Amino acid sequence: MFPCSNMLGLIGIVGHATPIEELQWLLSVFAGIIMCKIVYQLTGAISPLFFTGYVKLDDQKKLEWNNRGFSTFHALLVAAASLYLLLESDLFRDGAQDELMINKTSAFSDTILGISTGYFLADLAMIFYYFPALGGTEYVLHHGLSMFAIVQSLLSGQAQIYIFMVLFTESTTPFVNLRWYLDVAGQKNSQLYVCNGVALFLGWLVARIFLFLFFFYHMLSHFDQLFLRSRKFIHWDSIAC
Repeated sequence: MFPCSNMLGLIGIVGHATPIEELQWLLSVFAGIIMCKIVYQLTGAISPLFFTGYVKLDDQKKLEWNNRGFSTFHALLVAAASLYLLLESDLFRDGAQDELMINKTSAFSDTILGISTGYFLADLAMIFYYFPALGGTEYVLHHGLSMFAIVQSLLSGQAQIYIFMVLFTESTTPFVNLRWYLDVAGQKNSQLYVCNGVALFLGWLVARIFLFLFFFYHMLSHFDQLFLRSRKFIHWDSIAC
């Protein structure tokens, strides 16, 4: 007889989903990939209209320029969606639903996670294909771990609130990308470069430091729910055939 904990664990992860939900997940992932392709092409098409020096860039610089285009678009999309779900929506509000905080999901939250998965797949594919032009091993590790966490939360319907807290940190990405654009365009001495640097610092302070302090505080204040859920998974995973 062989242990079947892995099989039971997989059933426990995706068993809650209906065929319609599974189709929605797949479509949202494909939508994320297509989004990246479209924005990549649009970035290459419109960039010469706003920056005449674009045509003088070498192929590697153009590649990264366009890649950062859909990176920025994804960051704006998921940051806005995360802000809405965490602050405006009632989805993750205490007492808004009967479910545990870590079990709360919606069609919209699932769609955003699917789109984000599609982005990471597309970006990771480009990183591998042009390796190491778009980033080295650290980028592969970052994207791999990010995608693993998002997919696990999407399939299990667990802890989406914490995934969206982390996705909100993408709000600093547009400032990072703009810094790179201005550097390549020879605008390091411009007023815009300085203002962007200040905005990047403040954004990093809020989205990368203060937010994570709240992140851990929220986990501690809902530790009973997290502990209860982890015990349930340990029970299922410990079963053997």
